Amino acid sequence: MEQFSNNFREIGATTYLSPIPTVMLGCADPQNDIKPNLITIAWAGIVCSKPPMLSVSIQKSRHSHGIISSTGEFTLNLVGQELGKAMDFCGVRSGRDVDKFEALGLTAIPAPKLSAAPAVAQAPAFLSCRVKQIIELGSHDLFLADILQVSVADRYFQENGSIDEEAMNLLSFVHGKYRKVGSEFGFFGYSVASPEALARRQGK
Repeated sequence: MEQFSNNFREIGATTYLSPIPTVMLGCADPQNDIKPNLITIAWAGIVCSKPPMLSVSIQKSRHSHGIISSTGEFTLNLVGQELGKAMDFCGVRSGRDVDKFEALGLTAIPAPKLSAAPAVAQAPAFLSCRVKQIIELGSHDLFLADILQVSVADRYFQENGSIDEEAMNLLSFVHGKYRKVGSEFGFFGYSVASPEALARRQGK
């Protein structure tokens, strides 16, 4: 182990996990007259499959933090390249100062199983989420949430019923930079798959 350590340069305890998803979180609080809002989230991830759950980390000072804490629900909208500028805008402008849906020409639509949080009509897909627990960490609070429903735009379904994620042109976040997700090179279990399975799944 020691002989390999000289081939790496230590850069400190930082948030260098890469790549990670970049999504737009939708929220609103109509009971308190707070309009639909969007915030860009990169610190999000799946944490459980049964039941389906995910987590998002948000700074306490962010406008959306208070909205989600109050309503207990939000959407996560996947971001394709065509929404890249909108996604970046939502990460650097506050909903306290600007109506992001209006400023960006985006359409807020109802999300299945939620009563307040909107989804983005232009997104390739979105997840309807309900907060289960809030954990204070430090600079950020961690919102653990149940995934109540997933909605995918019709145009991304193939004839066999599978979803064409490559056509979504999804973006990822790599240490302060946005990068397009590349083309498929494998699938779960491909390292031990039979030649027949490889031919069926990869067309080879």
